[in-house]
Amino acid sequence: MHLVHILLPLSDNAGKPLGRTLFRTVADELTEKFGGMTAHTRAPAEGLWKEGAGGASKDEIVIYEVMAEGLDEAWWAKYRKKLERRFKQERVIVRAQETRLL
Repeated sequence: MHLVHILLPLSDNAGKPLGRTLFRTVADELTEKFGGMTAHTRAPAEGLWKEGAGGASKDEIVIYEVMAEGLDEAWWAKYRKKLERRFKQERVIVRAQETRLL
């Protein structure tokens, strides 16, 4: 079993807030494919990263997660690329960790 996290920005690279429809579409797709999903949206998390000598950049993000029986890395790579286009991002972080249910 794998726990997969998708970190989605609340704004595009120009700082323009992204519409709720984008997030609803992702939630619907994940629910259809994996039978359910969890959205961590109550208090947006803040992502920081360093870009050269110009200092740090930041994003406010929400985290979507799914439990997957297997990890189809090719499917996830294609889906990540699709999310990058939709959300107008250079990179959307999708990470997975092996997990077990107790």
